[in-house]
Amino acid sequence: MLDLPAEQVQMYASPHGRIMAMDSAYYADERNRGTDVVVNASYCGVLPARFIAEHRPRGVVSIDCGIGPEGAAIAGLWYLEALNIPAATADAMTVFLSDGVDLYQCGIISRVNRPAHDCGVRTGMTTREASLTMLQNVPEQPNAAEVTNRTVVDTGPDGRLIVCTDSIAFGMPEDRRNVLVTAGITGKSALPYMRQVLPFGMICSDGGMGRENSGVWALQHIVADNIAGAAVDARGARMGDGLSTYHEGIISAANSLAEAAGVRLGMPAKEAAHLLLNRR
Repeated sequence: MLDLPAEQVQMYASPHGRIMAMDSAYYADERNRGTDVVVNASYCGVLPARFIAEHRPRGVVSIDCGIGPEGAAIAGLWYLEALNIPAATADAMTVFLSDGVDLYQCGIISRVNRPAHDCGVRTGMTTREASLTMLQNVPEQPNAAEVTNRTVVDTGPDGRLIVCTDSIAFGMPEDRRNVLVTAGITGKSALPYMRQVLPFGMICSDGGMGRENSGVWALQHIVADNIAGAAVDARGARMGDGLSTYHEGIISAANSLAEAAGVRLGMPAKEAAHLLLNRR
């Protein structure tokens, strides 16, 4: 390691830049602009993320600090994502808090934002692996409409697919024969997109249901379009994340076509999606 001020410790250097460990986000400065991955042993809230973002580092690794109410300890991930800065958090139980060197040496990644994911960072990596991955790769800079996170999660016996995407607005013409699992509100604003795509089946979010069940308003209106549809409880699956709808969602509403296929309230969304995939 180089003899640098105690606030920052160089853990690695290459032609791409450096990995700098520090005990607090507030130790990031202009030295880190553009080339350094800042491994800081602060929580990843909006406040420390603002301080780090001022210096535009190449990447950031912080600590999830128990995540907490409203995800306050990791909310900075999305603040940094909006600036296209790769960022990840390590599980607080794997590190000695307020020790940046320990975070680099012992941390295990628990959460990742979209730019970090684009660089190749994944949950379960060590902090060392994640920071090297950020150092060696530059995230893409897509516009909003390009970040669809479209993922095929299963295929039925007749070739139909279960496709996860973050919004019904990202449905494609080929989804007319597929089951779409998305993550926006199943309300009035979704209806034009549903009718444009006409998926074989779909699952969205109830958006917290809303007054007069307005969060699932579209479900009954798509019966006339022969779309079997359901929604998941927004309290259990992340809105804006189709894969969360699929893996974590619990059905909170269903139209008559989905019910005829066997979909029931309280059922896991994954099970419901497979019933829709195989409906006749």
